[in-house]
Amino acid sequence: MDKKPVKINVEGKIDYENAAAFKESILQKIAGQDDVQVELDMAGVSFISSAGLRALLQINNSVQKLTLTSVNPDIYEIFQITGLTELISVRKEYRTISVEGCKLIGEGFNGKIYKIDPEKVVKVYKDPSALDEILHEREMARLAMILGVPTAISYEVVRAGDSYGAVFELLDAKTFSSILAESPEQTDWCVREYTDLLKKVHGTVVPEGRLPSANKLVRKWIRGIQDCLPRDSFEKLDRMIEAVPERGTMLHGDCHTNNVVLAGDEVLLIDMDTLAVGHPIFEMAQMYGTFVGFGESNPDVIQGFLGISASAAGEFWKRSLRRYLDTDEDRVSAVEQKIRCVAYTRLIDWSRRHRDPDDAASRTERELWIRELTELIDEVDSLDFDVSG
Repeated sequence: MDKKPVKINVEGKIDYENAAAFKESILQKIAGQDDVQVELDMAGVSFISSAGLRALLQINNSVQKLTLTSVNPDIYEIFQITGLTELISVRKEYRTISVEGCKLIGEGFNGKIYKIDPEKVVKVYKDPSALDEILHEREMARLAMILGVPTAISYEVVRAGDSYGAVFELLDAKTFSSILAESPEQTDWCVREYTDLLKKVHGTVVPEGRLPSANKLVRKWIRGIQDCLPRDSFEKLDRMIEAVPERGTMLHGDCHTNNVVLAGDEVLLIDMDTLAVGHPIFEMAQMYGTFVGFGESNPDVIQGFLGISASAAGEFWKRSLRRYLDTDEDRVSAVEQKIRCVAYTRLIDWSRRHRDPDDAASRTERELWIRELTELIDEVDSLDFDVSG
């Protein structure tokens, strides 16, 4: 387990007159500690000279990790211009806003969305320590947009009460879930736009090292269910997952109809924090879980999450897979079997980590998934398939 960083508040100016003393005072506070991580709260620092920058670099060379937090925007700009941000982890001080009296227009698992003016909304995260998550999602969205995937990028990160938020343009947008619920006659259009977007994402080559490997994530799923399957079934599944070829093309990681929206006449993909690279089967396994798997024991789960019936979600899944593969029904059925193998692997591991093992409903649900997976493993010999049809 990583050690907690030593937190030190810094105030005033750091210039040629006091830079050496500043450095020594920091090093004295951590003297005798091995592999120490230091977090300097710079909220009270009003000025820093080149001598102060050199002092920070010397501190950085003396510790395992140095992090600077609450750096005011002017000083942060100096850090960027001089390249310090490439050597030291720096978090700038964010503008503070209030959502008191603002209209609440949406709420999800991670946060609440407020309308803060006629043109902007803010998503305030429920977890006060979500800053890293917000910055990660912004970076993922920026990368996706640069690579040509249509998405929304937040204007800025702000402080809101005790937490953080991301400010977005107020889009006149509707999720595909709401379109399917309100206008089922548009299902054909939704299937077409959804699969076209999915193919665009899966055809996007990502520069090496920019996104995590989905293959490695799925390796964690398989380790998590080892005790749930007969030994021979587990070993066969393990070999098949290991044999899925690595790919350098993008996956969204959570591509369901709540995360695809129509804004004006443009279809956008949102919630980009789960981006990865890998074989499309890993994306489709998560899609199957959302549209079908989670509702197999209790269809109300699908209705509650997507806002459409389990039967409508299942039909949307079937039609989307058929159009994505653009092939005959026998091949669609064969590919779906492969997808379900990975999907149940994920669902069983998810249940193991998030559900009460003694809860009767959860146990019934998990037992169903284990039965389905065990039967599928006997019928499937490879999880790879030709995406081009």
